Amino acid sequence: QQHAINSIIEVDNSHYNTLRCFGSRLFNPLYTQRQHKIMDDDNEQTYVKLVSAEGTEIFLEKRIALQVDTMRAMLEGNFRESEESVIRFPDISDSALEKVVRYLHYKDRHASSTARIPEFPIEPEEALELLVAASFLNC
Repeated sequence: QQHAINSIIEVDNSHYNTLRCFGSRLFNPLYTQRQHKIMDDDNEQTYVKLVSAEGTEIFLEKRIALQVDTMRAMLEGNFRESEESVIRFPDISDSALEKVVRYLHYKDRHASSTARIPEFPIEPEEALELLVAASFLNC
């Protein structure tokens, strides 16, 4: 059985920062399952696997995950997540987790901006679920 990347979220024009897949493994020859590392030319980036309530896996750069208080506590504390680099969110849906990850990239990209920051789009029907997720994550 072959696992495929369901979609890749492009967050800037130079490279892809977030990989999303369904199933238990990412089908990518550059991906090492134990360490969650992906090679990009000469750079090696470490990723954290986020798992939604439905089991969708979203890979987020660890440096971005560490900017979120709750994820930092899980990854740096004496928890299973720190050993496995996998964080499970049994109460956060696929769509909410994906939107949170998009927001984290948005926040990271505009963190040092001195110009007017564009509005981050949130649909009214997403607002309540995102508020609950953001409250839990403290982001």
